[in-house]
Amino acid sequence: MTAWSPVWQLSIDGGNYQTVTLANLVVTSGRTDIYSQPVAGYAFVEIVNTDQSTLAIDVNDSFALQVKNSSGTFVPIFGGYVTDIDQSVKSSGSKAIVQTFKVTALGTLSKLPKVLTDGVLSKDFDGNQIKTILTPILFNQWNEVPAATTWATYTATETWANAQNTGLGEIDVPGDYELTARTSNTTDVYSLISGLATSGVGYIYEDAQGRICYADSTHRGEYLATNGYIELSGNDALSRGIATSRRIGDIRNKVTITYKNNAQQTAENTASQTLYGIQAQNIQTTIENAADATSQANFYLALRAYPQSLFKSITFELTNPELDNADRNALIGAFMGMPVDITNLPTNMTGGRFQGFVEGWTFSAGFNKLQITLNVSPIAFSLQAFKWLNVPATENWTTINPLLDWTNATIVA
Repeated sequence: MTAWSPVWQLSIDGGNYQTVTLANLVVTSGRTDIYSQPVAGYAFVEIVNTDQSTLAIDVNDSFALQVKNSSGTFVPIFGGYVTDIDQSVKSSGSKAIVQTFKVTALGTLSKLPKVLTDGVLSKDFDGNQIKTILTPILFNQWNEVPAATTWATYTATETWANAQNTGLGEIDVPGDYELTARTSNTTDVYSLISGLATSGVGYIYEDAQGRICYADSTHRGEYLATNGYIELSGNDALSRGIATSRRIGDIRNKVTITYKNNAQQTAENTASQTLYGIQAQNIQTTIENAADATSQANFYLALRAYPQSLFKSITFELTNPELDNADRNALIGAFMGMPVDITNLPTNMTGGRFQGFVEGWTFSAGFNKLQITLNVSPIAFSLQAFKWLNVPATENWTTINPLLDWTNATIVA
């Protein structure tokens, strides 16, 4: 436990603004609703200018924001592109004029709704199809490389496979569900890959560098089994604003999966319908196989036939000296799907403990202050049953509840 103050590094179009004063900073990433795919992240920062120097910032410039963690390492927290610039005089006097540059940036996902594709796909798994669509968009081809570019531009270890990557991150391949082939039909890229991700019970997201990634249906369970939870204490959080939510809108007691050639598979829970009325949902997918459609319908129904509490918000003041360095560093590096185990909560809120996955977060900063607010979904909402080949090699039977059979196991560690 040590005193800590945020040290920023802002890079816009390669220019370093580490020495300027940053104020009123807000960064939002992820999603607030587990039933929808994430949209582009958002960043807003106010740069204070006291010498009337010209800041070489233009719309569509690359935008990368980092903050130094407790170990003294700069950690990326947002990457994207400048969308708006507002310049104004904040104050003036006989000796100086103080100006502010208000810069807004959006993540890379914001570009995809404006990119069209014919979307031709062969029958394949969800991760492979998503990578097929994104690769030609986010990787330059030979004829697209500027003529003046030389290998001296790159590091000695750079290969052509990654040298012209303009935003493709980690894609889980092949994925978990076989999806049907798609013939030529013009659509925007965001709508297409969102639909493919939903069909695979996965999600697209932006990483901290602003790259577009895809997590398949078992991604979270595999990560949790390998890395465990980030252990957080409610005692270190700001008590004001801790909130959970239980909503009828989260109940699904009749689920229909529409799949190849508009065929349908339906699962329903009549006991839940008696208590809460019919809460139905039709999920449009491009699943190839009837067995997979049935599996998905049963998965949604088993986890959501009855209401569960969502962790609507919990805020940690990262400059709090009572927050230990490991927790601070973990929160600075927050990512979508980060597993958290939050203890020391009020006993009448989820029994005083909540385990789940981070869905979205917001950084808010002022002078020598930095807060992060998390929203977290219940762990059960995300866990799919493992396949044998996905179980971590380090797993052994002594870590598993002896009463747990393989049919019901969603995670073994």
